[in-house]
Formats: sequence, C-alpha cells, structure tokens
Amino acid sequence: MTGPGCKAAADTNQHQLPLPVHLRDDATLDNFLALPRARPLIDALRSQMQPGGEAFIYLYGASGTGKSHLLHASCHDTSVATLYLPLAQLREYPAVEVLQGVEQSQRICLDDIHTVLGDADWERALFNLYNSIRQRGHHLVVAADAAPRALSVQLPDLHSRLSSGVVFQLAEGGDEDKAAILQFRAMRRGLTLSPGVATFIVSRAPRAMEQLLGVLDQLDEASLAQQRALSIPFVKQALGW
Repeated sequence: MTGPGCKAAADTNQHQLPLPVHLRDDATLDNFLALPRARPLIDALRSQMQPGGEAFIYLYGASGTGKSHLLHASCHDTSVATLYLPLAQLREYPAVEVLQGVEQSQRICLDDIHTVLGDADWERALFNLYNSIRQRGHHLVVAADAAPRALSVQLPDLHSRLSSGVVFQLAEGGDEDKAAILQFRAMRRGLTLSPGVATFIVSRAPRAMEQLLGVLDQLDEASLAQQRALSIPFVKQALGW
C-alpha cells in the first residue's frame, strides 16, 4: 500500500518491472525518532515540497541508520506524485529502462545509489535523470552509504551533481539512543517498554537497529498472544535468553 501519488519500483514505467517492491506502511516521519542531530534532516524532508524547499537532499550513513525508512516516509508525507527506487534491487536491470520517465514524478527518492556507481550505463542514466529533474523543477532525495566526496564515481559530471545538494549524515546511535528508539517504537505500537527493559534488550540483542526492531516485532507478537507486559522475565522467556 502506498500513499497518495506514491509509487514503488514496480510502477516505474510502462515496462512494469517485475519486482515485489512496496512502500512500508509503518515508515513515516512521525514514526521516526528524530534524535537532536537528525532534526534538521527531518525538517528538510518535511518542507522539501513547500515553496523554498530544498531541490536536492542527500543523506548518508551506515546500514541500519534509517535511510530507507526516511525515503519511504518521504513518499508517504506528500500528496504529489512521488517515486521510490531501491537501486540495490534494480541494478541488474538496464538503467535506461529503469529510469525511463522517472523525472515526471515531482519527488524522486533514490535509495542505495552507491550500489550502481562504477557502472558506466547507470552513471550516464543518473546524470541525465538529474538534469531532467532540475529542468522540470522537481525534487530529488538520494541515500547512500558515504558522503558525496567519498563515492566511487567514474563520471566527473555526475560526481559534481551528487555533490550539489544539501548533505546530511545519519550516524549510528549509541546504546542509549537505541534503547530510546525501542521505547519510542514500542509506544507507537501501544506497548509499554520501561527504560530498564529497553536497556536489557539492547545489551543482549544483535547491535544492528534493524535486528533490534525485529526483536521488538517478536515481543509484540508474544505479548499479544500471552497477554503479558514486557518485563525482563517475560523478555527472557519469549526470546529464549
């Protein structure tokens, strides 16, 4: 399910790429805990489609820092025609075919752009897409694993274009940040997760944020099935710790 005017990769063009790519319903800006250092980025995404909003937003960070969540959320957070393209899943397809007609959307979100760099066809197609977007006055959001200056880009003109946007870094949070995120996401689900239990989960669970949220999924299901609160004894039982 997508928001008004939003499309995922399977709807990119008339060729109807046969990929099961969908926008996550739970990935919204309201469902993202904006730690103080991330608030300017959230503000920029919220205001991008308003008069005076940024034409090009570039965000980068390690896996699990929330880049894809924010790109999905950018599609949900607007009523204009918006397109999300997970390039890591599309890189085996012809670049020209994938990007055909993409510039017609008013906001284009390109995820994991670093995965297609180094391929001459993809770089040329992305360069042409950037120019078409700017000519139309449309908006672009790009996510990658590194800052623009650190990207392995062969086409100098593309490198300069990717360096032209406003750049934000999403840093991986410490244990306190991860515990706060768990509490926030639990609250959004209607669960009560105390600071002590959240800290206990972070100390025992895998460190990656995506896996931590997966643990929360398990606990949510177990809590509903057994009608029990999220205490440390219950967490130990439910997760086999």
